[in-house]
Amino acid sequence: MQNQVTTKDTNRPYDVPVHNAAHGEFRNFMTHFWNMLDFPRHSEMEDLEPKIEVAENKSNVVVTAEIPGVAENDLDLQISADGYLTISGEKKQETSNHDNGNYFSEITYGMVRRTIPLPWDLDFDKADAEYNEGVLKVSIPKNQTAQEKVKKLNVKKKNK
Repeated sequence: MQNQVTTKDTNRPYDVPVHNAAHGEFRNFMTHFWNMLDFPRHSEMEDLEPKIEVAENKSNVVVTAEIPGVAENDLDLQISADGYLTISGEKKQETSNHDNGNYFSEITYGMVRRTIPLPWDLDFDKADAEYNEGVLKVSIPKNQTAQEKVKKLNVKKKNK
């Protein structure tokens, strides 16, 4: 019986891998194998780290984070004096009863945490946060000196 991942080459004493389509089959086999052992995959661990976007305008820095499944009262926001914003919370699993005991779930639960360095001079005392449908927006105003730190540069042609 011929293996689907390798094939026999009569000129070689070992099996030769089949084209790339078989590679996908092998990857599916390995994924199924790891799932049977119930090891967390790397991508599941990444799912617990909120995805963020940091935007800047003349007067504010806005950090937007996707944190679906975390209740508002389970969120914790902290800004350190040295300019780090830490977003953390817990995505809790709801308990449910299944009559036959068989079910399947790809939903990840646990602590979420992300620390974002903020390299601007900000007025942390006036920071504001709002949370709506799994999206957190933290707006931090720049202090007056940071707003005035823009300097126009002249561009010169380089002489050869």
